[in-house]
Amino acid sequence: MFSPLIDQLINALKQLPGVGPKSAQRMALHLLERDRHGAKKLADVLGQSVENVKRCERCRILTEQTLCQICTNPRRDPDLLCVVESPADVLAIESASVYKGLYFVLLGKLSPIDGIGPKEVGMDELNARFENENIQEVIIATNPTVEGEATAHYIFEHAQKYTIKATRIAHGIPLGGELEYVDGGTLAHAISSRREI
Repeated sequence: MFSPLIDQLINALKQLPGVGPKSAQRMALHLLERDRHGAKKLADVLGQSVENVKRCERCRILTEQTLCQICTNPRRDPDLLCVVESPADVLAIESASVYKGLYFVLLGKLSPIDGIGPKEVGMDELNARFENENIQEVIIATNPTVEGEATAHYIFEHAQKYTIKATRIAHGIPLGGELEYVDGGTLAHAISSRREI
């Protein structure tokens, strides 16, 4: 029905999370019919981002720098380390404005059935931080799913080897929920009411 290039644009937009065929079609047509300037700007910024954004060498969040703004902020507490599954989880916790420590982003969760083991989620890098930094407490903020709980337990066992206190966010996060969709107040309560594992 559409020209090959418009079909390619629609298919490209369908790759975005939560965007189905109809939404992708509406977005493509809107950009081409009503907002060509916005489409050009989107294409330019997307190209620059793909070219220049990488992972922070310390926490693995997305940044253009070698170390992100959180890792280089002298006001952050280096004794506290919060372990999350994704960069979106960091943004969710930061929006709650109660946590003032550092982060480590796993980029996933343990799922042996999917071939995702400790190496794939960065346990070597996390263990290096346990060993080389003066971390007093690790807050495990993996999602409350079966895989998230298994990942939390695995991290807890490694923290114990380095005699690091391990706590787990608990209150207010529904079982099976994902951090990026939880409101800031609930996350603030979950962080402040964390419990030792």
